[in-house]
Amino acid sequence: MRRTIENDLSEWLRRSHRKPLILRGARQVGKSTLVRNFATKENLQLVEINLERNLRLNDIFKTNDPKKILFELESLTGQNIRAENNLLFLDEIQSTPHALPALRYLHEDFPKILIVAAGSLLEFVLATHNFSMPVGRIEYLHVGPMTFTEFLWALDEEDLVHLLQNYQPGQLFSTMAHERLLERQRQFLFVGGMPESILVYSKTNSLSETRKIHRNIIQTYQDDFPKYTQSDRARALVQKIMDAIPKIIGKKIKYSQISREDRANDIRSAIDILTKARLLLPAYHTDCSGIPLRATRDDQVYKIYFLDIGLLNYLCGLEWTDISHLTERELINEGILAEQFIAQHLAYRQGGAEKPDLNYWLRESKTQNAEVDFVISIGKKIIPIEVKAGKSGSLRSLQQLISSKDIKTAMRLDLNIPSRQRVRHKLTGPTHSGQSVCFDLISLPLYFADEISRITDSVDR
Repeated sequence: MRRTIENDLSEWLRRSHRKPLILRGARQVGKSTLVRNFATKENLQLVEINLERNLRLNDIFKTNDPKKILFELESLTGQNIRAENNLLFLDEIQSTPHALPALRYLHEDFPKILIVAAGSLLEFVLATHNFSMPVGRIEYLHVGPMTFTEFLWALDEEDLVHLLQNYQPGQLFSTMAHERLLERQRQFLFVGGMPESILVYSKTNSLSETRKIHRNIIQTYQDDFPKYTQSDRARALVQKIMDAIPKIIGKKIKYSQISREDRANDIRSAIDILTKARLLLPAYHTDCSGIPLRATRDDQVYKIYFLDIGLLNYLCGLEWTDISHLTERELINEGILAEQFIAQHLAYRQGGAEKPDLNYWLRESKTQNAEVDFVISIGKKIIPIEVKAGKSGSLRSLQQLISSKDIKTAMRLDLNIPSRQRVRHKLTGPTHSGQSVCFDLISLPLYFADEISRITDSVDR
């Protein structure tokens, strides 16, 4: 993801009609570091202002007077922001809300100035202010945790990255590389994708030091709760959601499982708050009747995943000894770790161009339920994805979806060597008894999470 965003930043820089750019995402996902690295890579002089430390600038931005704003910013930094090759970086832009609409006027009066901002909790700012956002005059990139591939880069496993990025369905795959990747994948399940966690692990190889980072990040998020809402009751309910995450992750949300004392609407509002903060990743049920998937999505039927698997393990109280000794089946049946691993990769599979988005398919009946873990679209194709516990498992739900929607290609993610096969099967059960399905099944190990879109897109070409 980082390399995709870095490429997007470079493309933005070279456009003749660029607009101010805002990086959005949860706290601690590395937005500021991305901007600093980008400035270094492109030989730009960085003019960085942390707006959280300069709250008085909010009144300056409120004037919407570009000349006055630039005068004050240049006086603060002692740098000429208008000089060629300078990059103005407004960090923590949510702290001075009037900076958001002011971007429009800065762009209109000084279109050659390079402006990048970064912020978290922007949805909360927009919900409590009445100013007009500069729609169409700013751009966004959405930043999530680092991916498994980026984890490999950080650990100097370039040969494994090359292997993953060049694999095509049906090719032979090294069993030795497979074992190495499974081991690194197991480490990622504990370390997770938060940049500081990966940095500490890559430098110290210490899982205990990594766990300290997880604890600090979670405490930072909890310290932010007063910024989400002014209501003590609402904050208490948000904390209740956080406490319930280990038992509700990856399951269809039933509000009674979270609290029997609070109203369903209040619980849903608390979940929405954590979603706006980018800490929760909802996966919504879609009927899969066509493209786009959101057109037949039911926002009332959903399950949730967390921002990052390393942080989830901390919330669940799992230590490295727990994860390293889990059997293959326990990876899903006890910890939902494999689903979480895939969810956080799929949510940001557009590389920052779109906000996090997850879909799944569910059919509930009195006699038999069916659920496909995730559903994505590639062009005009709908691709169902099943995440399996180990090296085997039924595809009954997948086959029911394929039969009802005439889908041609499906994906299974497990712990097997990659493969591609043509599946022909007769369904059983009261609804589809005797009906045949025929489809291409691409089987990939979980560690191919970064490559799902590329590999699926190559099928049938």
